[in-house]
Amino acid sequence: MKKLLIYLKDFKKETVFAPLFKMLEATFELFVPLVMAAIIDRGIGQADTGYVLKMGGILVALGLIGLVCSITAQYFAAKAAVGFSTGLKHALFDHIQSLSFTEIDTLGTSTLITRMTSDVNQVQNGVNMVLRLFLRSPFIVFGAMIMAFTIDVKAAMIFVVTIPLLAVVVFGIMALTMPMYKKVQAGLDAVLGATRENLTGARVIRAFHKEEEEIDRFEEKNGVLTHLQLAVGKISALTNPVTYIIINAATILLLYTGAVRVDNGSITQGEVVALVNYMSQILVELIKLANLIITITKALACANRIEAVFEVESSMEWASQGGAAAGERLRTAGRKKEEGKHSIMTAGLGAGSNAASGTDNVAAEDNRTGKNNGTDADFAVEFDHVHLTYGGAGAESLSDIHVKVPRGQTVGIIGGTGSGKSSLVNMIPRFYDATTGTVRVNGRDVKAYGMEELRERIGIVLQKAVLFRGTIRSNLLWGNGSATDEELWEALRLAQAKEFVETKEGRLDAPVAQEGRNLSGGQRQRLTIARALVAKPEILILDDSASALDYATDAALRRALKELPGEPTVFIVSQRASSIQHADQIIVLEDGEIAGCGTHEELLANCEVYQEIYYSQFEKQSAVQN
Repeated sequence: MKKLLIYLKDFKKETVFAPLFKMLEATFELFVPLVMAAIIDRGIGQADTGYVLKMGGILVALGLIGLVCSITAQYFAAKAAVGFSTGLKHALFDHIQSLSFTEIDTLGTSTLITRMTSDVNQVQNGVNMVLRLFLRSPFIVFGAMIMAFTIDVKAAMIFVVTIPLLAVVVFGIMALTMPMYKKVQAGLDAVLGATRENLTGARVIRAFHKEEEEIDRFEEKNGVLTHLQLAVGKISALTNPVTYIIINAATILLLYTGAVRVDNGSITQGEVVALVNYMSQILVELIKLANLIITITKALACANRIEAVFEVESSMEWASQGGAAAGERLRTAGRKKEEGKHSIMTAGLGAGSNAASGTDNVAAEDNRTGKNNGTDADFAVEFDHVHLTYGGAGAESLSDIHVKVPRGQTVGIIGGTGSGKSSLVNMIPRFYDATTGTVRVNGRDVKAYGMEELRERIGIVLQKAVLFRGTIRSNLLWGNGSATDEELWEALRLAQAKEFVETKEGRLDAPVAQEGRNLSGGQRQRLTIARALVAKPEILILDDSASALDYATDAALRRALKELPGEPTVFIVSQRASSIQHADQIIVLEDGEIAGCGTHEELLANCEVYQEIYYSQFEKQSAVQN
């Protein structure tokens, strides 16, 4: 919790004034029993009506002043608590955005949502209640005891015994419940995760008629959460009855002692009433303190969970943006390569790989033996003996990938499910870092780039088409915030999306629902492709982004990609052989290793894995004719 208190630094005035005004309210409240004692002993005892009215006026004044102090304190406390939570949410969101995919995968989306919402709200409530009651309640308790001593020392000894006994009960329950509240929040994570899965996958659940199974799974997780909440609730619920028993027993003892002392003439009847009032004040404040302790316990548990997120450091360290000039020099040198040069691509082949190795493919053979016909700056992307293991994974996802891709080429990546296609292209924009080996863009290690410097060169369309609530225009402008309407329409034309956008009411300003739910799968994919094209990237990555398109639209898209201005380097990840067969080079992956590398004709002649994929989609006779 201490680390989170820095978000109160802008509310120092409020954090001082809130408890200060509460202390003033408590001070005036402590004088009330003394005024009542005076009214009873002098006003009523001596039948002095004027004195009763005067002291009654004082009571009203104390009440009004206390009310003003209370409202003022609550205003400052609420302002500080809301401002604190606002700053905390901003900082937490910024920190989460700074984490790499590895950390986000490890933490999980559902727990991050819980900590951004429920946990922060609990901490906000804790801060609010602490500023209002944390000093007030102990002040009233010990103030009442001190005031009791000013009335009668012997009767006040009951307070000396009662208060520590109550403290043991309250803080003992706090010690028991704090770890249990942590488990409650973890159970809430699980329920939220199940809820999120069910809501996002509602169509799939209904399509496979799995409603009953998902209901059972939700009820199981909800049952665990309910059990945890009931367990901690039962312990917390002991606070009020136990404190009531102690306070009422102390009140009975106080009345007996007071009666004896009145009979002896040691104290007056009004003083006994004052002592009972002080005991009642202690009862009320301890009930408040007990509820405050429960709130603080929840807040501390949630604060620790939030701190745990802040303590997660990104596994990626980004260089400063100062390397931009060097990068531009490398790009300029790369553009000097001779026009029409065929691929100078390497493919590091592991044991059992059967990539094209004929004498006609001299360039590929030279690169496999470590030779190349150009400098590193001639290559848009280079994978230098790259290995990748995801966090917590038992085996490598990619093994010894060694590939060089010249500028301006179209590279197809194909392979079976789980072969590592997405993993390979995700290392180019540095979504994941290679476990060993080096990934280079324009001859520079991707780790030498600043984040903005690297990713402004790369346009990527991920497997899942994600659009955001707004309009078609607002989604396209993610690629380039200053793009003109002409540039947006040109990107839509190249992405084969212009036709359906023109039919929408509002055209570019047509609304897009959250995640693009008011669009078909193919429309979403084409808009995400257009969004990437608006940026006019040097490197364009299409990660299985045409899976929802029909063959005719897919073919039209591939033809349009050849028209892209600036001759960007294009990576096309696909399960369809037809989508990548006309690429300058094709990388075939199997179990995270390169099984083949070359043109469509070379792989069809020499790569068994590619043959298997291709002939599973085309009849062998027609394939030969093609």
